[in-house]
Amino acid sequence: MKDGFVKVAAVTPRIRVADPEYNAGQITEQIELAASEGAKIIVFPELSLSGYTCGDLFLHDTLINECRVQLKNIADATTAYDSLIFVGLPYSYGGKLYNVAACLHRGLVLGLIPKTNLPNYSEFYEERHFTPGFTEPVFTDFFGLDIPFGTDIIFENGKSDERIKVACEICEDLWVADAPSVRHIEAGADIIVNLSASDMLVGKGDYRERLIVNASARYSAAYIYANAGEGESTQDLVFAGHDIIAENGIKLAELQPFETGYITADIDIDRLASERSRMNTFLSEDDPDYVYVPFLIDETRMRLDRDFPKLPFVPSDLFEREKRCEEIFNIQAFGLKKRLEHTGVKDVVIGLSGGLDSTLALLVAVRTFKLLKLPMNGIHTVTMPCFGTTDRTRSNAVKLAEALGTDLSIIDIKNAVRVHMEDIGQSEDVHDVTYENCQARERTQVLMDLANMKNALVVGTGDMSELALGWATYNGDHMSMYDVNAGVPKTLVRHLVKYVEDNAGGEGKSDVADILDDILNTPVSPELLPAHDGRISQKTEEIVGPYELHDFFLYYFLRFGMPPKKIFVMAVRAFEGVYDRETVKKWLRVFIRRFFAQQFKRSCLPDGPKVGSVGISPRGDLRMPSDAAVSLWLKEMEEIG
Repeated sequence: MKDGFVKVAAVTPRIRVADPEYNAGQITEQIELAASEGAKIIVFPELSLSGYTCGDLFLHDTLINECRVQLKNIADATTAYDSLIFVGLPYSYGGKLYNVAACLHRGLVLGLIPKTNLPNYSEFYEERHFTPGFTEPVFTDFFGLDIPFGTDIIFENGKSDERIKVACEICEDLWVADAPSVRHIEAGADIIVNLSASDMLVGKGDYRERLIVNASARYSAAYIYANAGEGESTQDLVFAGHDIIAENGIKLAELQPFETGYITADIDIDRLASERSRMNTFLSEDDPDYVYVPFLIDETRMRLDRDFPKLPFVPSDLFEREKRCEEIFNIQAFGLKKRLEHTGVKDVVIGLSGGLDSTLALLVAVRTFKLLKLPMNGIHTVTMPCFGTTDRTRSNAVKLAEALGTDLSIIDIKNAVRVHMEDIGQSEDVHDVTYENCQARERTQVLMDLANMKNALVVGTGDMSELALGWATYNGDHMSMYDVNAGVPKTLVRHLVKYVEDNAGGEGKSDVADILDDILNTPVSPELLPAHDGRISQKTEEIVGPYELHDFFLYYFLRFGMPPKKIFVMAVRAFEGVYDRETVKKWLRVFIRRFFAQQFKRSCLPDGPKVGSVGISPRGDLRMPSDAAVSLWLKEMEEIG
């Protein structure tokens, strides 16, 4: 385990009913394969040593005793492995028979967990053979060793800096209202394993998947589910496998029904811990009634096979992406609608540059005015060309404003900026930060004064990525009366505009789609430096870095509080073949420096709606001092190889 990830496996072996020796061989073989892939937790199905469908053969000591012997053989065969292994078998204790999961590690049986809820309805009749498990662990002799036996057992990794706590339940235990896993989670478990023998029926697979994924979300935990498959008796039922590994509401891996073998996934323990720590409604602590059994995973760097989306704010599935875009548009529009209703204002002013951010703000305003049944000429769009404005962006701003029926003003601010620079002694030939910010602040002054004249509200256009990097002029484009884009990252802005383009059908709408298409294909730029031959000379991503990288950093830095080393590992994996390690490292360092240095701008942001799980409002998610030192994070950056 390294970088907070642990590789786990769920296995459906091919078995023979009532043949423990054969089954033990199959299980041992699968353990070797999964362990060779780096799996540190390996889970097999319910009663996998005997087979689930033995029927009244469970009443025969011959079968029960042989399962016990073969469990010992499996343990002996896996002495060299540091994996935590769960195997199902029938186990006799105190004159009663129990359906149990045995936990093995480094050649030892660490504990036995009995099934609590025995289904005795429809096709199931487990109470005919088994006794329900008990919660408080007792100790039972297993080949001369006393091992804990009961449901309330948690296996915890012995290294405090690599926290893993694993608990177990069996099949039906998950399906009941009061699942044992609820107690396990409250007692500190962050990974639940489930050994199951759930038969295949029409529609049951989908329901089973939802149950497992939802359990992982409700628990803020990982859930590893291994199900019985080929080899079980088909006298009355068919078992089809269907293993699933989920983490905090996300399905990481799935062995499709009617397949045998194993699946692996990389569980992010740090992410689970972060999720739990920030939720004050999540209560989890050691329980004195539980037995905590230590185990030790070797400290080795595992091969990271988990895929991370390059754009964590943007769903990869088209249907989900369009659904997300519609939700966000509504959040933005209803936020602005409430502000207009509360203030009694019926007009807005928007600075329209021909770029993505101001385009999105305008589209939100249009939707808001439709909700309020207000005329579109109450949206006062203003384009303010200056030294760096190109014909392309100016033309797109004008055409879009006119196509949407807004009240358009074109105010050339070059003379006003020249007068101001002359007043303060700034040379027009010196293209420094003062030169740039004079233009940005003049634009904001124009917008604010026009808003006063028209009794209107200035709608801000700056997006969350720009605010995270501080890529905004303080008291310039940084300021507005309501910023509809404040919660929208740059990578999502593009898809929101594309969503409108794709749905701009009908009479009079084709022109809007064409304009939006050209805006989408225009390089991102503040256009504050003189253009070269009419072309944009100042490209934002060449200065501060690619926004797709910065949004990746932002998501994991804020959402889960991940350290630079881990973000770097994940980014290298996500952008493999796009950016090399040095490029990722370079822009991650830029992100960290700018994020800390520019907090003062975020400490006084205008109001604006949060739209996703990450926000930077000083009144919401991010309570950060403006003078926090960055040295710890930069020090860790230097340790990255």
